[in-house]
Amino acid sequence: MIVYAEVEFMIQTAHSLKEKRAVLQRMISRTKQKFNVSIAEIDHQNVWQRTKLGIVAVSSSKDSAEREINNALHFLQSYPAWDQLDVWREYL
Repeated sequence: MIVYAEVEFMIQTAHSLKEKRAVLQRMISRTKQKFNVSIAEIDHQNVWQRTKLGIVAVSSSKDSAEREINNALHFLQSYPAWDQLDVWREYL
């Protein structure tokens, strides 16, 4: 089972692309280390206060993949430097 999620964030504390990328690199690295997911920025690369991340989990069961995605999303949502705007999921 493959679970794919897109999540969009507004980074209020970023005042340049350099500050945005510092926040993104930190959170992408931590998410990869803590959870069994693949994650990357998929949109808004040249906008300094907005980002969209794609997250994928692959597992033999839907529950396991969904749990991993939910844990990663909860971890990302808990970061105080940004506010979540939207989440979209797909099950393959």
